[in-house]
Amino acid sequence: MANVAFVLAGDFEDSEFRVPYDEIKKAGHKVTVLGLERNAELKGYHKKETVKVDDAVAGHNVNEFDALVIPGGYSPDHLRVHQPTVDFVRAFCQAGKIVAAVCHGPQLLIEAGEVKGRRMTSWPSVKTDLQNAGAHWLDEEVVEDGALITSRRPSDLPAFARTIIAALQTGSKEQLEEQAAAARRQSERALTQ
Repeated sequence: MANVAFVLAGDFEDSEFRVPYDEIKKAGHKVTVLGLERNAELKGYHKKETVKVDDAVAGHNVNEFDALVIPGGYSPDHLRVHQPTVDFVRAFCQAGKIVAAVCHGPQLLIEAGEVKGRRMTSWPSVKTDLQNAGAHWLDEEVVEDGALITSRRPSDLPAFARTIIAALQTGSKEQLEEQAAAARRQSERALTQ
């Protein structure tokens, strides 16, 4: 089971939160919603969703989580002026952990300085911003570049969620293999002493 963080502010695209959130939880993973303020109630842009923030981003370490999801709408625009959130996103990218952004979500990745040389997609109005920041923009349902997963719009959400879940399963297998190898090394050291 992976621990997945969602970063969220008000006016998020309702479905871009709800679909991946529900699918990731249904796959058995833990989800934590982080925002600017603990227990804040955030409304989606279309007012179909109200989400209570589990905790503030500030004070959390990326090592607590296996993946990060950035829903679109106006939420990324609100978050990209909040330095603790920008630093959190940058640390996720630099740690090589799974980062998934949809629609306007890549705006937060631009602010974190983590798009140069990356293959990505987004809502069409973010295309030029990504290109100006050095990304290679593709008009595809889902684009994977290493641990970075991006999608364009709400109609891409089923593929977006499937791709995140598949990446979490791969990551989980790699983590289990790493843990098993570490345990074998420790056993071997104990036997030689």
